[in-house]
Amino acid sequence: MNLDASKSSDELKTASLTSQKASNDQSSFTEPSIESTVEPAEILIEPGNAGFLLALQDLWRYRELLYFLTWRDVKLRYKQTALGAAWAIIQPLFTMLLFTLFFGRLARIQSGGVPYPLFAYAGLLPWTFFANALTNSGNSLVGNSNLITKVYFPRMIIPAAAVLAGLLDFVIAFLLLVPMLVYYRIAVSWNLLWLPLFILLATLLALGVGMWFAALNVKYRDIRYALPFLVQLWLFASPVIYPSSIMPERGRWLLALNPMTGIIEGFRASLFGGKLDVAMTLTSAALTVAILIVSLFVFQYAEDSFADVV
Repeated sequence: MNLDASKSSDELKTASLTSQKASNDQSSFTEPSIESTVEPAEILIEPGNAGFLLALQDLWRYRELLYFLTWRDVKLRYKQTALGAAWAIIQPLFTMLLFTLFFGRLARIQSGGVPYPLFAYAGLLPWTFFANALTNSGNSLVGNSNLITKVYFPRMIIPAAAVLAGLLDFVIAFLLLVPMLVYYRIAVSWNLLWLPLFILLATLLALGVGMWFAALNVKYRDIRYALPFLVQLWLFASPVIYPSSIMPERGRWLLALNPMTGIIEGFRASLFGGKLDVAMTLTSAALTVAILIVSLFVFQYAEDSFADVV
């Protein structure tokens, strides 16, 4: 009886060891899981080919980022400056004094019955805003290369912020115009209601041309050197120093092809109560909208390669 019991115990131990070994062998061989054979998915975020209205919707959707970048540009502009926001007045003021001396006194250019200092300053206000906004927006993408390569957002926000930041300088410089109107006893009229329209046109034109040059500047760094030269030429092609009436009637259409012509002349007419040239205003508005739409498509076409090239 004892021999049978011990034999039965040995058989149980042998069966237990055999089953344990089989379970170990089975656990060591496992079928490859589906997760190990499937590569992790990659998510590629690309800017869509949005139209003009969809681009405006992107600006509204990212309005907080637009506000942040605009305020950042304003703070960087006056950071570590002794005069601060006074530079917004110094630039058009001293330019007006030089224009008054050389073109108003020496060259005796006609100003349409308006004192030449006031005439020149009223032309320099929209022009200085446009020129600074164009220069800053044209160089904005290259200056924010570290931001472009790290995170995706509508890239047009960067030149748009550079343009909107210039509006603060425009408002500060405009404050000097009020005592000048009082000093020269120029009474404002209902034409002043047209003033926001021409400020809006100058803003849209600066945004359109600025986006165009910003996209080109990413690939062709010559734009950085050509842009100041272009702005200088554009100044003398615009009626800042002289009125558009100085041009003969047969050649005035050529001057009207410059969108800033209707903007500057309309800006003066709004302030001084002169006759508003409706045809020239409509021409400038049409050219501004056309430039903005074309530059938007050019910008979106080049946007895919910004992070790689910049």
